[in-house]
Amino acid sequence: MTKFAFVFPGQGSQSRGMMEGYAEFSVVRDTFSEASDILNQDLWRLVLEGDDTELNATVNTQPVMLTAGLAVYRAWQSQNGAQPSVMAGHSLGEYTALVASGALSFADALPLVRYRAQCMQQAVPEGVGGIAAILGLEDEVVRAVCQEVAHGEVLEAVNYNSPGQVVIAGNRTAVERGMALAKVKGAKRAIMLPMSVPSHCSLLKGAAEQLSVYLDEVALKPPLIPVLQNADVAAYSDAALIKNALVRQLYSPVRWVETVLAFGKLDITHNVECAPGRILAGLNKRIDTQQVSLAMNDAAALTQALLIFA
Repeated sequence: MTKFAFVFPGQGSQSRGMMEGYAEFSVVRDTFSEASDILNQDLWRLVLEGDDTELNATVNTQPVMLTAGLAVYRAWQSQNGAQPSVMAGHSLGEYTALVASGALSFADALPLVRYRAQCMQQAVPEGVGGIAAILGLEDEVVRAVCQEVAHGEVLEAVNYNSPGQVVIAGNRTAVERGMALAKVKGAKRAIMLPMSVPSHCSLLKGAAEQLSVYLDEVALKPPLIPVLQNADVAAYSDAALIKNALVRQLYSPVRWVETVLAFGKLDITHNVECAPGRILAGLNKRIDTQQVSLAMNDAAALTQALLIFA
């Protein structure tokens, strides 16, 4: 039997109309209705016709992407899709993976990720933080760039997305210096990303402390499917260890390259992006060419995946 992994994206994969390709699955709309009732906000309207400013606000994006990923997973289950051997999520997607794995309830996860988003936004005032993608440099060169131009501010490599694609974050002025030096060092591109929160850097340690207090009151169960968590590239069954990894994730790098390579060590032959979009599938293809990377970004792609893993 083919061993496969499901992966769930985080912020950056959202777009207006992104759920239209799943119209034939009633469970998708039902999942959005459930989420809307939990949060007292019409998330279906938001993804169908919300403007970009509203959809891209962190406090909206995080619940929306959690709901979208879980809705696609439920559509997969509704068609008697096989169970993946392992799961992982990129940043916010880790919460989606924990819900899909049975470790965290949907009703608890939605207010949790909204609170997480609020803590992140409050931790770094608008305009203070920055986040940028550096393309075409080795990881160690990017880390050296950060160290060289930090000048007492925070500047760190925060997302190891694929070979030659590293995201840096910290104080916006330091990020700008890092982008300039990266180009001098030979980077093909250095792109400031349209996110006001410098995710996964040490500027978010205060937010992590607030999240830790909140998580103390959240019930977690051992996952039914292992979830490789970002901070350690490890799967935990103990609730305290899962929570600790979620807290550290806020100010630690997303080790995505290592995560996908870890799938290979587990004899995973296919990884499947379980959500609208195909950002992770694109990254995964560049990380490990021995694995087949797929995206279930609409009903046709989901149906095709069902045939592969039947």
